[in-house]
Parts: sequence; structure tokens; C-alpha cells
Amino acid sequence: MANSTLATQVATIFKEAWATRAGQKVPEPSDLKLGNDAVEFDVATILYADLTGSTKLVDAESWTFAAEIYKAYLYCAATIVRAEGGAIVSYDGDRIMGVFIGQRQATPAAKAGLKINYAVQEIINPALAAQYPNNAFTISQVVGIDTSPIRAARTGVRGDNDLVWVGRAANYAAKLTDLKLAERTWVTKASYDRLAEDAKLGGPNKQPIWKPYNWTQMNNQSIYGSTWRWSV
Repeated sequence: MANSTLATQVATIFKEAWATRAGQKVPEPSDLKLGNDAVEFDVATILYADLTGSTKLVDAESWTFAAEIYKAYLYCAATIVRAEGGAIVSYDGDRIMGVFIGQRQATPAAKAGLKINYAVQEIINPALAAQYPNNAFTISQVVGIDTSPIRAARTGVRGDNDLVWVGRAANYAAKLTDLKLAERTWVTKASYDRLAEDAKLGGPNKQPIWKPYNWTQMNNQSIYGSTWRWSV
């Protein structure tokens, strides 16, 4: 391909005016043009569910064992996100990205995170131990959730393209999965402030299920982590 072809296309991307419209539903790639066309959401909640330790997994175990881990985790995570009303918009190796819209969006996203933790601890790891009693490997994962304005645009080339989600929530939710503490589910203050009471309190005594932290890697912003599980 000639450099002039790439240069022409890049110049077009930077010069072309954007056409935007308010989003009523999570779009498919076919809903948008390949040009500077975007769907806008005044507020949306992004969930990232990320399998941890995948590099060590593929280095230490057979590819078939690793593939089974990936498939079990991603199947459970995606099923839970969809059951809570979210849309799966990306499978990226060992993680998925889900989008929640609507009035209660942060609450079902948080519940999905807690349910994914339950699925890992109470379903996947026991099944893994039963099938491979001589292998001590256990699955660990982190879910990150944030809420912000979001835009969806179509990117790629004709015949091979997908949506890119542009906005803070997409970046913050992904970054939260880098936290390696006891908590398995993390929400930003923007998401936490939108949670219904049944997603903030748990157990027979209605005790808080989220612990506040200062996110030192991101200018000490307020975030909340939970070790709780929500049964599926």
C-alpha cells in the first residue's frame, strides 16, 4: 500500500466533521458509518472483567488447560453481564467489556461484578479442582466499573471493523482491574454514588459491602472495593 493512501485517509479522519446523535441503545458496528460518525450517551456505565495472572498461566500450563480457563471465565462473566442487562461490546483476550445504560445502570453493573466473583469462587474454581485434583491452580480475577459520558464510533477498515468506546469510563474501568488487593470488584465514586441501597448494603444486618480507598495511581480519587459475592 502506498504511503499516499494512508496519508490521505489519516488527513480525512482529522479534517472531517463529526456527525453525532443521542444513543437510545447500545449500537452495533453496522449502526455507524466508518467515517466520523458517533453515538453519544450522556451517561453510561462500563464494566471490565479481567482474568489475572494469565501470562503465568500460559507460561506454566498447557494451552488446552489455559483455553479451558479462558472459556470458563469468559462464559460466566459474559452470561452474568447480559443477565443483568448489560451489552457485551468487546472480548479482548482474557477480559470482556460490558456497557450498561438506563436509569439504574450502575446498580446492575455492580451486581454483575459481585456475581462474577461468586461464579469464580463458588462455581469455576470448585469445578476446576474436581477435574484436575493434582493441579493447584486457582482462578483470580478483578472487575472494574466506572460511569461517565461515552461516545461510540466505528473504527477499522471496510470488511474488518468494530466499535471504539471513547470516554473516561472505558479507561478507568480497565485501569481498576490492575488493582491487586483483596477486593475483587471495584467502582469509582461516580458509579458508587448511583448505586441503589440494595447494591451498597448486604447480609442480614444490612452492612456496607464496599470499602473506600484513595486511588493513589490516579491522583487519590475516591474508589470503592468489595470482597463480597452475590449468588447467581
